[in-house]
Amino acid sequence: MKMSVELSCYPLNEDYIPVIKDFINKINQTEGVRAITNTLSTQLFGESEIIFPLLESAMTSTWHTQGKAIFVCKFLKGDLSPE
Repeated sequence: MKMSVELSCYPLNEDYIPVIKDFINKINQTEGVRAITNTLSTQLFGESEIIFPLLESAMTSTWHTQGKAIFVCKFLKGDLSPE
């Protein structure tokens, strides 16, 4: 099923920019997922069968390597890509 996700990562440490960039890089390496990143969030568009395992992997990796981080996500059925 096609879906759209808006997500934000809030690492709970002072050096947060590299953590966010690493998280976004993990997402961008996944074939079949279109990602649009801006200053507030990252939007993902693609099949739920690809996006859900991707989010689990990227979030778990961030927690294991960086410690605590908050993830805020919105999920919507359908591809609402602006392009």
